[in-house]
Amino acid sequence: MTRIIADISVSLDGFVTGPDPGPDNGLGTGGDALHTWAFSDDPDDRRVLREATDRSGAVVLGRRLFDVVDGPGGWDDTTGYGAGEVGRPAFVVVTSSPPGSVRLAGLDWTFVTTGLSDAVTAARERAEAASSDSGNDLDVVLMGGGATVGSALAAGLVDALTLHLAPVVLGAGTPLSTGGAPRTLVRRSVTPTSTSTHLTYDVV
Repeated sequence: MTRIIADISVSLDGFVTGPDPGPDNGLGTGGDALHTWAFSDDPDDRRVLREATDRSGAVVLGRRLFDVVDGPGGWDDTTGYGAGEVGRPAFVVVTSSPPGSVRLAGLDWTFVTTGLSDAVTAARERAEAASSDSGNDLDVVLMGGGATVGSALAAGLVDALTLHLAPVVLGAGTPLSTGGAPRTLVRRSVTPTSTSTHLTYDVV
């Protein structure tokens, strides 16, 4: 069964980027510390990353994050989805207007201009098709940015939330949540490592 999983790294004070993020500084000042775990040699970090990549049938991201990963300093052969782990799911971008061109033309991009709910629906269809082709249950992963994940949680679109809690206090940046209706979470797993605490919750 395809689930919708929000998966994002966050600081101890609740930020998913540092201050002043932008196309040339995607994670903001100091924000690189949020993703140290993704490049760690710790076997538990590697396992968490591999399992997340393996379950990805389709990935949803917002336009600002797309502009970062597709920009000149964005993803390449070593820093793409899964930080070098094998995996090329379909990518669905929520945007008000599709870009004129795409640098990462080797990836499967779909641009949805009718809102987040429609983007999640499109991603679910892609993930279900990938599940059928592979014979494995694959999920939709909401990778960010923070506004996309926060909006999906507020709209009740998320089945599970995975947080990679980095041991850093950024003081400012892009918050994971800016309000919305309360959501009850049921903890499924906790994996502490030297670089992060990986937390997974069911959203009920």
